[in-house]
Amino acid sequence: MKKTIANRDGGWIFPNLRAYPWRFMAAAIAGLLAVACAAALVFTSGYLISRSALRPENVLMVYVPIVLVRTFGFGKAVVQYLERLISHDAVLRILSRLRVRLYRIIEPQALRLRSRHRAGDLLGMLAEDIEQLQHVYLRLILPAAAVVLLYGAGIVILGRMDGRFALWMAMYCGFLFITLPVFALLVSRGTRMQSKARRNLAYRELTDGVFGMSDWILSGRTGRFLSAFKQRQAQMAAADRNVRRMEWRTGWLAQCLTCGAVIMLTLWAAAQSAKGAMSPEWIAAFALVGFPLMDALVKAGESVMRTTDYRESVQRLKEIEHAAGDTAPARPGSMKGADEAGRDASGLRLVNVSFRYPGTDGWQLHGIDLHVPAGSQVALTGRSGAGKTTLLSLIQGELAPDRGSITIGGVSVQQIQNNESPRPFAVLNQQPYVFDTTIANNIRLGRPDATDDEVREAAELAGLGKLIAALPDGLGTRVREAGVRFSGGERQRIALARVLLQNRPIVLLDEPTVGLDPVTERDLLDTLFTALRGKTLLWITHHLAGMERMDRIVFLDRGRIAMQGTHEQLLRDHERYRKLYALDRP
Repeated sequence: MKKTIANRDGGWIFPNLRAYPWRFMAAAIAGLLAVACAAALVFTSGYLISRSALRPENVLMVYVPIVLVRTFGFGKAVVQYLERLISHDAVLRILSRLRVRLYRIIEPQALRLRSRHRAGDLLGMLAEDIEQLQHVYLRLILPAAAVVLLYGAGIVILGRMDGRFALWMAMYCGFLFITLPVFALLVSRGTRMQSKARRNLAYRELTDGVFGMSDWILSGRTGRFLSAFKQRQAQMAAADRNVRRMEWRTGWLAQCLTCGAVIMLTLWAAAQSAKGAMSPEWIAAFALVGFPLMDALVKAGESVMRTTDYRESVQRLKEIEHAAGDTAPARPGSMKGADEAGRDASGLRLVNVSFRYPGTDGWQLHGIDLHVPAGSQVALTGRSGAGKTTLLSLIQGELAPDRGSITIGGVSVQQIQNNESPRPFAVLNQQPYVFDTTIANNIRLGRPDATDDEVREAAELAGLGKLIAALPDGLGTRVREAGVRFSGGERQRIALARVLLQNRPIVLLDEPTVGLDPVTERDLLDTLFTALRGKTLLWITHHLAGMERMDRIVFLDRGRIAMQGTHEQLLRDHERYRKLYALDRP
């Protein structure tokens, strides 16, 4: 049963309860005691008011109720504080675990996830969906556990006094606690989903707008962006108002039912007093005790109405986990295969590889056969949309081909991807991120246990020697946020130093010179081919600068290999290549 529940929520909610069972148990008991203290406070106050109204001969006649009122009043505050302290401590620990888990899912699969999820979606998961899971514990599980215990204890106590009335109150409170919230949830589910969808869309568009603000300003269309965003905000606010309106109606009905419960308790206590089963002073006590008890039931029921938000958040997290392939188990013996892949001289091989994205009809890649021998340098080129980036994701194991196979040293890249051993390739992409720390720390990301001498050697090979020597703090110089202190070519050299420090046998270059001026591009290419000499090199590029250096050029067009060969062969045999080269390198 526990395994079924864990599978249903993808391991995002219930397994974490087992990590801190005593904290959650203590928080549930403290929540129960807090409600019990509130109920005892008003119960004793009701008795004290009624007893005092009869003008006892001596204040000592009401001294005990006075002391109990003060005790329950202070006790409620203390126990409620302890409940919040314990519950928030446990939940914040769980949130830390969940954020680390989500980061470990996203970080290794960044290229693949970026191809299927916009930045706003990923930020929304980190900022909103994880927060929703916090509310599952604080607003649903813990209050529900305390209320269930309270509900059972209250019915048992009332049953000892009047079994028939206890049965009636059990059904009445069950309707207030279970039936009404479930009915309201079914009615408002569509409105809530619409509200959340519009909120996510606004979040996504705002994220894109912030990232592209400079382009909006330069194009003179800032007003258009602000107008569209205000319209999106208005739609989101309208959807939120609909949700709040439905919540208000449900809350109003719940308060009416609470008043009904108080009236029933009052009439029952009066009937019991008339029978002589209890003293008249207890009528006000039973009347008032209904308010905190019913209020606890109503609040727990209101949390049930938000399960749609929780379920959608869990579903999104499960989808991103499934998309990243984080849960795929390693195959027996695959660790050894991955290690051998880095040493095997057979290199990279693609056999009849075809791939299409889900929900599309046409093939993004079709019938790709490619062999990159160990130590060779191959360029993969073609116009935008030809399938170069998709092929790179397939080679890295981030996407699985619909047909065919991709192997490194005879081992499937999917099998290598599922291992915890180091991958046999390093990647230098278009815009490597540079963190706001020292140059040495940025380079050391390639291999955290590298010595200072190894970091310095990698920096020299990447052509950073003169730059570092000119800086006052050398390798200890901070690069500032996003590397704004350095030019695009210098940031690429820092990323190249990381690659060199990794020392992987295969290096994938994903258009590393995009956006650089011709002089910087030529200098960076000289450094790249010098520093990476002897390694297996697959260079993804959209233009033909530097093709003379490559052992083979593979030209993709509409997902197929249109032509391949050395630079000289393509110039001699293919008119199309000669025209493209003349246009690109006049």
